[in-house]
Amino acid sequence: MGHHLIPEKGKPWSRRQILQLGLAGGIGVTGAAIALSTLMPKRTSQVKIPPIPNDTPNFGNGINPMLLLRDFDYGTVKRENGRTIREFRLTASNSTLQLNSAVTFNTWNVNNRVPGPTLRAREGDRVRVLFYNKGGHSHSLHFHGTHPSEMDGVKPIANGKATIYEFDAQPYGVHLYHCHVEPVTRHIGKGLYGMFIVDPPRPRPPADEMVLIMAGYDINDDNRNELYAFNGLPHYYMHHTIPIYTNQLVRLYVLNMIEFEAAVTFHLHANFFDVYRSGMSLTPSETTDVITMGIAERHILEFTYRYPGKYMFHPHQDQIAQAGCMGQFEAMG
Repeated sequence: MGHHLIPEKGKPWSRRQILQLGLAGGIGVTGAAIALSTLMPKRTSQVKIPPIPNDTPNFGNGINPMLLLRDFDYGTVKRENGRTIREFRLTASNSTLQLNSAVTFNTWNVNNRVPGPTLRAREGDRVRVLFYNKGGHSHSLHFHGTHPSEMDGVKPIANGKATIYEFDAQPYGVHLYHCHVEPVTRHIGKGLYGMFIVDPPRPRPPADEMVLIMAGYDINDDNRNELYAFNGLPHYYMHHTIPIYTNQLVRLYVLNMIEFEAAVTFHLHANFFDVYRSGMSLTPSETTDVITMGIAERHILEFTYRYPGKYMFHPHQDQIAQAGCMGQFEAMG
């Protein structure tokens, strides 16, 4: 399928374009979709979001991990046959990322960023993902969660082609998406992954919400990671601390996407956090200051700092932390 079938950003896909993709019968599109709005994250008056420090520059291909922290993509909201549709546009592409002063890395990514956009819906919404592959290789998008087999994203989509994934957002929790083309480890390790949050029908209590995705970089193709990072760039949050407020609930959506390691830990200094495993509960399963996470495992972690100051977070494997997977919160009164 040619590029001319992909509408410009901000313009809805027509039924004709969907039919030309040969997918209308599979995803159950009926009638004309009417775009209502692009829903932005809503902050309540109960939550104060610290301003972004002025010394947080963009790196490489424009990635700014400080902005990625609280960047939630709620999609373009539509109504079709009485249902809420959240439409997301995701494009596989290539770009070079400057990991540090000496190392650049050719990423395979989603929407020209690593990690890809954090997609967010409410349980029961219909999710429609318009996927266009401009990555130079065959790619796909496999979503964790519950959906029909034809929407499982294991079929490779050739370079220059497009497809549509459509399914109900269920169950609520913290999920993920990633390329599922073999070798899957290489495609994920190159950057083709992102988080998919499904909110419960009744919202969680107000909090300062952030995403932290742990990943590794095999920079010499020896099937071992030499560098590690939170949200794309090694050591970023050590040089640019994350501002938070004291006595305010912080909600972390944490995902482990480090390939080649059986498991890693996440540790928070001078505090404890409540754990909501896989985000699939409204009641914490435990309270701790270190948790072990296998590959693709994810949790919601909630905590509050009472005292101002800088507090580290990192895996408790020192080699992984020292190789880039380390950061700091700066609690302010």
